[in-house]
This record gives sequence, C-alpha cells and structure tokens, in this order.
Amino acid sequence: MSAGGAFGGNRGVSPVPPEKGVFPLDHMHLCDQAKKEYLNCLKTSAHQSEKCRHFSKLYLECRMEKNLMAKQDMSELGFVRESDKEASEEKITKSSYQSSY
Repeated sequence: MSAGGAFGGNRGVSPVPPEKGVFPLDHMHLCDQAKKEYLNCLKTSAHQSEKCRHFSKLYLECRMEKNLMAKQDMSELGFVRESDKEASEEKITKSSYQSSY
C-alpha cells in the first residue's frame, strides 16, 4: 500500500510558502490599465521585457498603492533609481574608455 496522498503527494507534510509571500489577485480590476499597457508593450516589442520595464514598474507601484502586495522599495524588486543608473552607466563608460588606451 502507498502512504502518499492524492496525486502522489505526501500526507502530513505542510507546504512551504513562497519567499515573498502570497498577494491577492486583482479581483476588482484596480490595476487593469497598467497591466494592459504592460502587455501591449510586450506584444509590440516582440516580448522583450527590458523595453517595457517602465510599464512593469508602474504596474507594481499600482499594486502596492492598492494594497494588492506588500510595499517594498523598487530597488528590492530589481528597479534602480535613475540617478543610480546614470552613475553606473558613467562608470562603465569611463572604464571602457580607459581600458581602450
């Protein structure tokens, strides 16, 4: 006899929650406009998500404002501040310029 649960799962073993936790779905469609803009951007850019990062950021900010996910600093979600981005690009430009000579 098998000691497993339905579909071969183990009985009595509790599931492990995701690292960031679970956030509610947008049943009230509070952030639909931001989601549609992001999806349209993906379609028009051949699904190159890097080109649509600003729409992704707007969508996540909307979810945080509407309490559909925990509020976090955008840098924790992979978004850098513009001043940080410009500084890192400047360092890359300087280092590539110096190494070419």
